[in-house]
Amino acid sequence: MKKEVAIKDFQLPTYSDIPEMGLYLKQVVDYLNQHLAPLGNLKLTNSMVSNYVKHKLITPPQSRLYQREQIATLFFIAIAKNVMDQEDLRKALAIQKDTYPIEVAYDYFAKELKNVLLYVFDQQEQLQKVGHDHTKQKQMLRNVIMAFAYREYLYQFFREV
Repeated sequence: MKKEVAIKDFQLPTYSDIPEMGLYLKQVVDYLNQHLAPLGNLKLTNSMVSNYVKHKLITPPQSRLYQREQIATLFFIAIAKNVMDQEDLRKALAIQKDTYPIEVAYDYFAKELKNVLLYVFDQQEQLQKVGHDHTKQKQMLRNVIMAFAYREYLYQFFREV
């Protein structure tokens, strides 16, 4: 499969690598889409991001600028929206806020996403252990990511046959 190379090289930025200075909406969308491009199916638009603000999935931008925390949350939304409805997505975000600081939650999410994608796309033999503790919140997140990864695998498989 041609996309396997892209999956193998796929990596979300770490929380500290997400731009610290604020980005305007178009810059945010371009930044997200650039990083999500290897997944092929994911595209965010300005109106989608504006709707996430409107529906209070992310906080409103300050002086039209989106900050690191909002961008990290948008990465999660871009993946999870494919396998969860909006109300469950809202609950998942609330669980994250109650359980871990955004930096910890996002970096774990990025590592787990890479881990699961490599496994599902047959780039590694088994799932690696990511993180130190095993909680039901982490299990829920892994299952969201697994559902997304299997869905993405099927999309890519059928696009190529």
